[in-house]
Amino acid sequence: MNKEVTGFSKLSKEEKINWIADRYFSNPKESISILKQYWNSDESLQMLHDDFIENTISNFYLPFGIAPNFLINGNYYSVPMAIEESSVVAAASKSAKFWAARGGFKTTILGTEKIGQVHFLYHGKSEKLEKFFSETKPKFFSNTESLTKNMQKRGGGILDIKLKNKTAELENYYQLHATFETKDSMGANFINSCLEQFAKTLKEEALLYNNFTEDEKDITVIMSILSNFVPNCVVRAEVSCKVEDLAEKHIQNPREFAEKFIQAVKIAEIEPYRAVTHNKGIMNGIDAVVLATGNDFRAVEAGIHAYASRKGTYSSLSHAKIENDIFSFWMEIPLALGTVGGLTSLHPLVKIALEILQKPSAQELMQIVAATGLAQNFAALRSLTTTGIQDGHMKMHINNILNQFQANITERNKVKMHFENHTITHAAVVEYIEKLRN
Repeated sequence: MNKEVTGFSKLSKEEKINWIADRYFSNPKESISILKQYWNSDESLQMLHDDFIENTISNFYLPFGIAPNFLINGNYYSVPMAIEESSVVAAASKSAKFWAARGGFKTTILGTEKIGQVHFLYHGKSEKLEKFFSETKPKFFSNTESLTKNMQKRGGGILDIKLKNKTAELENYYQLHATFETKDSMGANFINSCLEQFAKTLKEEALLYNNFTEDEKDITVIMSILSNFVPNCVVRAEVSCKVEDLAEKHIQNPREFAEKFIQAVKIAEIEPYRAVTHNKGIMNGIDAVVLATGNDFRAVEAGIHAYASRKGTYSSLSHAKIENDIFSFWMEIPLALGTVGGLTSLHPLVKIALEILQKPSAQELMQIVAATGLAQNFAALRSLTTTGIQDGHMKMHINNILNQFQANITERNKVKMHFENHTITHAAVVEYIEKLRN
């Protein structure tokens, strides 16, 4: 039976691997070899990766691909994507080319406001707390000047601070609800530092406030933390063209296609079971670019899915319509991204990704990411309403099956030739490989 380990973090990388090998690997020599195979041969680069997180024993690689031909607001982009799922990059590329011939993507920044909160308990009359906050509010700004000075030089800083009474939902619970502009940085560290100073000022000033009783002076700060829900840090991405201009190889009847496409979107608007998968397709594109550019895809995911539920039920992020014979497809999504700070200045591939994108500002990156998500959604809905999703997906997935069976060049060519005229399923590919080998 495995025992609890103490001091694991103090072990060297080799010692960590050996400890794991002794307890978990059925073939320690082979497994250790695989872990070390993914170490970077450049020792300084490997040390950099080791320091990104704790207890590093190896690197976990994802494919880093490019989706070209994105025409966004009149400028062409080749979009870097880090993702493991078959057909995502191909689908984004196909959509980008399709819409580049029809005017491209139009994107607009609707807001860049970010949010942080100090959560605290106050035992007393809310009117007295409101008066205290009104009198003390200037000090929240003045006491954070050392933190905001550089951000203000870049045009950012603290936008506003409000007191929110949440006692109807939780006894004695209040918030300092602050809004921020962080320009080209995602701003998590900046926001959290400001919030912690707000909390300190709140407690100190309450102790000095003569109108408070002793109980009222005893404010309990529960936590001070930014929010990843950013409903006012939003970008809109859209595409549109005449209905007749939708015609292409797989769209022989553009009017019928457009109407069916719109119905598919409407289903996702009213049916949460469909909306989750619909929005997951959008996130295929968004996450891949967010990850490639060194941003926090977990924060982006959480914020976007919360936004999809903001009206009380989970719904589609994208929308479509026909008006005056014009087909339009669009979405508005919250995206808190950065192009400076964090991994953007540390990870070599992140630097490359941002260079490929022509060193965008945070607002430009928001627009590129949103366009990629919309492109991915269009590709999925086009497949679903025409040929079906599995046709294109399985054509890309066939490489994974061939790799799984370590197929040689001759086998690969024969398998791909055979399935040009046969339905691709995992079982069918496996059966054909076995037939070739027998």
